[in-house]
Amino acid sequence: MRIGLLSDSHLPSMGPELPPEVASAFEGVDLILHAGDIYISDCLDWLERIAPVIAVEVPPAPVVGDPRVVSGHVGRVLDLEGHAVGLVHDLGMRGVNEVIPGVIEKKFPADRSLAGALEDFFGAPVETVVFGHTHLPMVETHRGIVFVNPGSPTLPRFIRKLGTVGIMELTAEGATAEIVDLTTFSA
Repeated sequence: MRIGLLSDSHLPSMGPELPPEVASAFEGVDLILHAGDIYISDCLDWLERIAPVIAVEVPPAPVVGDPRVVSGHVGRVLDLEGHAVGLVHDLGMRGVNEVIPGVIEKKFPADRSLAGALEDFFGAPVETVVFGHTHLPMVETHRGIVFVNPGSPTLPRFIRKLGTVGIMELTAEGATAEIVDLTTFSA
């Protein structure tokens, strides 16, 4: 299964719709996961022209109540092709204030169970975590768990410009992911 990943689209303040490069990057995906800061359902409608969409959002955003969106700070666990994927906007774990590239390796206590901390956070075990909030793209694997923040397609590193999305592949062997720089699709 091929899944398009994005977060922090911040529409309409970043434009009336997502950049067309997102559609190019997501060509052929089976599903799209949006990890929050959506703000308007038009964003999800636009994405749904490409593939089905599942999203999370932190209240009181106007998209809360959209059937494609689960609201709250805890996120949701999805069973996708037999893989438990945690989807949340702002990933927080005790001992790690904000998950950014390199911080899990540096700050998560070696004597604590990472799988257990994530199960406490999500309320169920997960093999992969997709999150946003920091606008910093990352793909890291720690103790067998894949962490993916696709960054922002419209506001990378909080700078208004063309940014990044992610592509995740789920196979019998597990999950792999990559960050896609949307400028590679620009004319």
